[in-house]
Amino acid sequence: MRFLWVVMLIVFALLQQRLWFGKNSIRDALDLQDQVQAQAKANERLTERNRLMYEEIRDLRSGNEAIEERARNELGMIKEGETFYRVLENSDEVVNDE
Repeated sequence: MRFLWVVMLIVFALLQQRLWFGKNSIRDALDLQDQVQAQAKANERLTERNRLMYEEIRDLRSGNEAIEERARNELGMIKEGETFYRVLENSDEVVNDE
């Protein structure tokens, strides 16, 4: 009877070792859960970025205001008759282009 208890204790210890430290253990499951949460956050950021890009595409297709704003910001374009002022941070110079 005592031998049976020793065998059962050894089997139990081996099963516990596999549960906590082996392949597909609780530690692995917790690591995977952390990876899933990190991926979900990355997916949320990318979904928000995509939403903003779709809005920008919709704006560009719907009217000239968005195109004009983009041309001004990215290309530095100005309308005829407007005065362009560039403010330099580290200098007292002001550039005036017409």
